[in-house]
Amino acid sequence: MGAGTSRLEYYQRPLVAFDAANSEHRQYFYDFLTRSAWGRCPVRFICPDEHGPEGLPGVLSKQLLDFYMKEEFGSVAEKPQNLVELAQLAVDTDTD
Repeated sequence: MGAGTSRLEYYQRPLVAFDAANSEHRQYFYDFLTRSAWGRCPVRFICPDEHGPEGLPGVLSKQLLDFYMKEEFGSVAEKPQNLVELAQLAVDTDTD
């Protein structure tokens, strides 16, 4: 331990950003869901400030859902910004 480093800080699990594409991160979240505890997780996931009432599990669930939807269906086209774009998109798909 270096000077100025507390024991708690030294032994603390590292903070990481959750990456749904990382199989280890998915396994850590699965373990949390089956055990209802983060105690055996070797890392601590960073939770954005705007996480809302669902907390970290809700944020990770949403990221996983986005990951699997993109994996299953590919990248989603941008949403139309207004009714004119939506109508044009409908016309374009009808003519294909």
